[in-house]
Amino acid sequence: MCETCLNASVSFRSRRAFLKAGGGFALASYLAAQGALPASAQGTAAPQSVSGEDALKRLVEGNARYAANQPNERDFSAGRAARVGSQYPFASIVSCADSRLAPELAFDQGAGELFVVRVAGNFVNEDGLASLEYGSLVLGSQLIMVLGHTNCGAVSSTINVVKNNTQLPGHLPSLIDAIRPAVLAAQKEEAADLLKAATIANVKLNVEKLKNAAPVLLQRVAEKKLLVVGGIYDLATGKVSLV
Repeated sequence: MCETCLNASVSFRSRRAFLKAGGGFALASYLAAQGALPASAQGTAAPQSVSGEDALKRLVEGNARYAANQPNERDFSAGRAARVGSQYPFASIVSCADSRLAPELAFDQGAGELFVVRVAGNFVNEDGLASLEYGSLVLGSQLIMVLGHTNCGAVSSTINVVKNNTQLPGHLPSLIDAIRPAVLAAQKEEAADLLKAATIANVKLNVEKLKNAAPVLLQRVAEKKLLVVGGIYDLATGKVSLV
């Protein structure tokens, strides 16, 4: 390994060790010291900072507009230059990567208003968790919603694997493993609609995972600086129901 690569590798491991060991304040201070935060985010109160409850109200109202096909009119070029140096999203969303679901549209929000982490099956892995910690601790988001949806292909595929021991290629098994606990939990309920039950269980399990994610999110939940909720988006109606 070349000297440059070795130094980069050591630096990366050192940063990871620090982030695992430090608390929320230490993380923010460290990122600022390393120049990883924009100047506007270093110690600056978010102008659009709202409580988790108020953020949830915004999402509910926005979804009602979207479902009724009455979205707010927007000039998408307005504020574009101002957003270059900073962002202040009022909510974070863990969403499925499904092309039929776009959180910004579903909640009738514009650029810079939602901090979105997307992965097929809307589950939280280590990288997604780090992104959400950044969204909450650094960007000031006080709400995280785990957003599943009806007829989710990732959940359906997991059910198929669990029931039929289907073998999938490539990296797909890792995705299945992440959703498997939800399918097993739904099976124990003996629900008439296993796909629906597993989709809801998957959302709820990931909500609990985020609430208990130490040190950052767990602390912010305890301090009432973060609200974590779950929702299901109905592909047919466009409506989001809290679960």
